[in-house]
Parts: sequence; structure tokens; C-alpha cells
Amino acid sequence: MRGIEATVEIPEELYEMLCARGFSKERLIRDLRSGLALKYYKDRVLSLGKAVELSALSYWDFIEFLSESGVAVLAHDEVNLEREFEAAQELLRELKKNEGCM
Repeated sequence: MRGIEATVEIPEELYEMLCARGFSKERLIRDLRSGLALKYYKDRVLSLGKAVELSALSYWDFIEFLSESGVAVLAHDEVNLEREFEAAQELLRELKKNEGCM
């Protein structure tokens, strides 16, 4: 897959400070990609799959990153959430009704 190179200019003094604290150029790039993917996923600019692609993390590593960052993997609005609860209640009623079948 071809990519587009994006350049971020960091003031030299800031870069030296980050390097002194153990942040390599590769680490900065990784952090920038994953941070941007997190923001765009959280803001619903990118789907989960596209955010994973941007982050350059594995699918499960990105989900773990979302969790560590306090971002829900699945976001439901009130209508969808209400439907999910109704479906769960219906399933519970069916299970109770069929308890004798097990």
C-alpha cells in the first residue's frame, strides 16, 4: 500500500528535551500516529478499522489503547442503547420461560 508522507516540525530544543527523556524519533512518530488515530476515532471522523490503520498498531493493541485512554470501542446513542436493553430483556424473558427445557 502506498502512503503519503506527512511532516511535523518540532522545535529543536523541544526535540532535544524529548530525546533526553528517551523518546526516539520512531517513538514520537508512533505516538503521533496513535494519538491522531485516537482523536479521529473518538470524534467519529474515522471508523475503527481506519483508525487502526492510521495508528499502525494491531487491531487488538489499538482496542487496548482506546481502553487505556478511556475511549469506548462501541458508542451507542440513547435510541440504540434502549433497543439493546429491550433485546436483552426479551432474551431474559425467553430464558426464564424455557428454564424447564434444559
